[in-house]
Amino acid sequence: MSTNLEEARHMMFARRLRIAEVDDTKLKKCTACKKSVRYCSVKCQKEHRPKHKSECKKRSAELRDEILFRQPESSGLGDCPICCIPLPINAQGSTLMACCSKTICNGCAHANTIHQLEENLEESCPFCRHPAPDSDDETKKDLMRRIEVNDPSAMRHMGTCCHQEEDYGGAFEYYTKAAESELGDATAHYLLSCMYHAGKGVRRDEKKKVYHLEEAAIGGNPFARNNLALSINTLED
Repeated sequence: MSTNLEEARHMMFARRLRIAEVDDTKLKKCTACKKSVRYCSVKCQKEHRPKHKSECKKRSAELRDEILFRQPESSGLGDCPICCIPLPINAQGSTLMACCSKTICNGCAHANTIHQLEENLEESCPFCRHPAPDSDDETKKDLMRRIEVNDPSAMRHMGTCCHQEEDYGGAFEYYTKAAESELGDATAHYLLSCMYHAGKGVRRDEKKKVYHLEEAAIGGNPFARNNLALSINTLED
């Protein structure tokens, strides 16, 4: 009896698909698992959900692992916008310019300094030529201008400034904005994982820590990939 009922449901589902194709209705894929199963309406999807749920979860996990373990094309830091050479993993090897939110390698920054000294020019940004800020307050004003246009790099840098001042609540807020911005920021995800691990500015949460490590690892952050491997190894032990 149950077999006949299941077959009838499958026939009804298939009939809906045929009707949708004839009526030129745009069929929708399952957004979670990206399977070939298609639905003509939300109602149709809800009716089929109980049967599709277990397969959907399994396929979603497989897709997540495929993305997570894929070798990233870069470190996630990108290239220096002047010399186009990949930025060093060591944060001391580059500088984020508050005026334009471009991260410049130390080599290009040094070359710019030498040029300004030789030509007796005022100190300015190597990329956009904006005059260098005279104080920390001016630097923060430049960052806020970039934050107002939803620049994730500026948000993350402001979060780091807050963290250095032990304003952990402010740091968490800016890191979260950077991570959840349209462009996203892998480093912000990594820094959030560190906060969830340390419990500063936020309650310690292992699941959220691993989530942000995964997001940062997918974005190519090498430190996140290392820490994620250590976390998985610890859980297995």
